[in-house]
Amino acid sequence: EVPVLFDETDGIDFEAVADTNPDVILAGYSGLTQEDYDTLSEIAPVVAYPEAPWATPWREMIEINAKGMGMEDEGEELVARLEGDIAEAVGEYPQLEGKATMFLTHVDTTDLSEVSFYTPFDTRSAFFEDLGLSTPASVTEASTDPEQFSGTVSAEQVDVFDDVDIIVTYGDQALVDALNADPLLSQIPAVKSGAIVLLPDTPLGTAANPTPLAISWVLGDYVSMLAEAADKGR
Repeated sequence: EVPVLFDETDGIDFEAVADTNPDVILAGYSGLTQEDYDTLSEIAPVVAYPEAPWATPWREMIEINAKGMGMEDEGEELVARLEGDIAEAVGEYPQLEGKATMFLTHVDTTDLSEVSFYTPFDTRSAFFEDLGLSTPASVTEASTDPEQFSGTVSAEQVDVFDDVDIIVTYGDQALVDALNADPLLSQIPAVKSGAIVLLPDTPLGTAANPTPLAISWVLGDYVSMLAEAADKGR
């Protein structure tokens, strides 16, 4: 049976949610506002994120959602299975171990005066640790506020990223060409070596954002792309 899909372009379609007659509403990884929560709570019990929007680590997401459904044992089994899948996939590529990896936010190739990146507090960057990668000291030092999920450094200070082995970002070859053509950003070692993982606007683009469904669906391709970049790096 095909699950019901909701169009959230203009926000949550509360009527459509209500029409499904849910027993519980899972929002452990979401951007619910208090108003959203209050409205949804009139439909069914809501499992909301524990701290900040869009910041729940995938293991905790499974734990709280499973608890909300009264399926704690199944949640633990799912975590164990996904951890096994990750270990198996990463085990095929020993070159990933310890590679310092930075995740650039969506890059505007018309304005490269700044370098914006996801901090270690963002789930995309946090997932690197699961994959045997590490966070560059330059990124850690520029990420002091746990409530900030992205940071920015002036391109004039780009030499701080000399410790970056791999760059992950959203885009295509045009983005790589723009980075290589820029007199400052082209000096980043990962740019020089071509150690860049480009996530396209396809289901593969969800690879970096770890959720229970996405991990198994795209893990193999994502890890393979990271390994290819690692081979190009220093």
